[in-house]
Amino acid sequence: MKSHVFVSVRLLVVFTILLGFVYPAAVWAVGRVAFPHAAGGSFVSRDGKVVGSSLIGQAVTSPGFFRTRPSAAGNGYDAAASGGSNLGPTSRALADRVTAEVAKARAENLGARRPVPADAVTASGSGLDPHVSPEFALWQVPRVSRETGLSAADLEAIVARHTEGRFLGLFGEPRVNVLLLNLDLEDRRAAPVPAGR
Repeated sequence: MKSHVFVSVRLLVVFTILLGFVYPAAVWAVGRVAFPHAAGGSFVSRDGKVVGSSLIGQAVTSPGFFRTRPSAAGNGYDAAASGGSNLGPTSRALADRVTAEVAKARAENLGARRPVPADAVTASGSGLDPHVSPEFALWQVPRVSRETGLSAADLEAIVARHTEGRFLGLFGEPRVNVLLLNLDLEDRRAAPVPAGR
């Protein structure tokens, strides 16, 4: 009986060291070496100041910028409370929320003619998704054009420049990182307009 207890205690110590310290340290080291930007938080800086992370979405309220999808994380885009709403497809609360988001999206985007894209009115599983579909980004072009004075063609070109394809050409869906898109838009707005335009 004692031999079984000693073997169990030794295994507990060995696996605690191996899986509790060695394995996490190895994963951390590989992440820092192979993916330093992502492992470091994927922070995006502007003029020496961190303005966000390319991997964590944040709320956008200014009408002159592209909006992110709604968030169910905490009080909305709360990185300390990541998570979805966990409301199922038969949930009345979910239906009411989507109905309210559709009305809000239509009111804010009066020039948009197509149906409201699904990601404009539904939260992601994490509630912190930094991406929107290219369809949602393009759907917002009339509003952003009206607010910024930039032409729809210029805005569509900016969206196309920031559209990322499927991972390895197979996995996921095309997407647009809203933070990077808005920073590019901000640069475009700050640039002097050439004569004759």
